[in-house]
Amino acid sequence: MTSFEEAETEETVTCLHMTFYHPCQEEKMMFRCLNFCKREQVRADEMAKFGRDSSICRYNLMDTRVSRIQFSLQFYRKLHSSEYCFEIKNLSKRTKLTMNQTELGYLNKIDLPWKCIICFGDYQILAEIQQGESMDYFETHLHLAEAPILQERSLPSLQPIPESGISSSILLCQDKSPTEMDENE
Repeated sequence: MTSFEEAETEETVTCLHMTFYHPCQEEKMMFRCLNFCKREQVRADEMAKFGRDSSICRYNLMDTRVSRIQFSLQFYRKLHSSEYCFEIKNLSKRTKLTMNQTELGYLNKIDLPWKCIICFGDYQILAEIQQGESMDYFETHLHLAEAPILQERSLPSLQPIPESGISSSILLCQDKSPTEMDENE
């Protein structure tokens, strides 16, 4: 047998891709302590904490409006399953956190879906889970967005567009009161 045949099977690693956006990033550089574009290993039994306190948080946001510990992510395996998941917990007493429009108050927690948007204050974070098999650790891969995530990922309007090509939602934005229209107009 060759050494290739005798080598141990390589395990794939669960990776959490996180894309960060804040409208004032250019001027305030609140993400300057984050390590972008390089995967980072986190032990499975560690909680990945995000906030401004560098002595407690692994991922530091340099902004006085961010809580000392804003939120945490916990890696775990579902009971009676081989599937690995992440749970997000809001650790800020001052700021509510939303995950795909689900509002989390202080100490509330919820499972992360495979793709979601996390928001607090003016911060937007797109989180995407790439499944793996490793039980010992997971990886994070951080990215910086140049444009707002919510606008980039917004779904097209599900309202029907009339034959005139003018959406009623556009008309409502221009004139706050609804107006009647003849169907032949």
